[in-house]
Amino acid sequence: MCGYAMAPMATDLTCLFATTAGTGLCIASANTFNQLMESSYDAQMSRTRNRVLVRKTITPLHATSFGIITGITGVGILSTMVNPLTAILGLSNIVLYTCIYTPMKRISIVNTWVGSVVGAIPPMMGWAACTNSLDLGAWILGSILYAWQFPHFNALAWNMRNDYAKAGYRMMVVTNPSLNSRVSLRYALLLFPISYIIPYIGMTSWWFALDSTIINSGLLWGSFRFWRNSNDKTARDLFFGSLVHLPVILALLMAHKKNWRTIDDQNDDLEINSLEIDSEI
Repeated sequence: MCGYAMAPMATDLTCLFATTAGTGLCIASANTFNQLMESSYDAQMSRTRNRVLVRKTITPLHATSFGIITGITGVGILSTMVNPLTAILGLSNIVLYTCIYTPMKRISIVNTWVGSVVGAIPPMMGWAACTNSLDLGAWILGSILYAWQFPHFNALAWNMRNDYAKAGYRMMVVTNPSLNSRVSLRYALLLFPISYIIPYIGMTSWWFALDSTIINSGLLWGSFRFWRNSNDKTARDLFFGSLVHLPVILALLMAHKKNWRTIDDQNDDLEINSLEIDSEI
């Protein structure tokens, strides 16, 4: 929704709600197939052992049916009520999450970088829904989500490292704990130049550069503490700090956006221009 709101086009509420619903259904589909593929491993981890498939609250057939229906419906809504580009992105994210990211978790630590791409696509879908294109602004918004996920997930993974190891997942925190914290710090730093590009290309006023520096500094401080001394407390502090950081940085984007425009605004402009032309005639 933030990606849609930040696009430099008029806001169509029907399209916005269709985009949100379609994206949500695509996410539901991807998560369902992920849990179908990993139910035997989820049973070995404290964080996931109470999921419905592990507890056999629902059957695999039920879950498969739900995943198929939500996937088809989500992509269908995006295709018919939004535009084909957004539908392609939604379908690509389902495929990327289920067919590449999920099996890669047991093969290589590269899975975290692939998973971050999955998380970066939804704001790009919002932009594409509004503009029917993937301009520079879409890639910048995706970059924010991409970079944010490393301190967020790596901090979470630290407190889950024993479970990941027991279930056979190839995570940074299992194979190279020092790399896990270094990567968190690197991507927390990367959020600063990404945020400064946004007002430079005219998406927001320069006040966003100041405000984003403050909120990004909080995430950076948490990442620095986690890198300097990785333990359960610094990991937990960074994880919960990231949960605050994301909605705040997105809210700041929308608060400092330049040239808020709605369809009603554009219709008013058209009416004014029409009256001016009539009076001149």
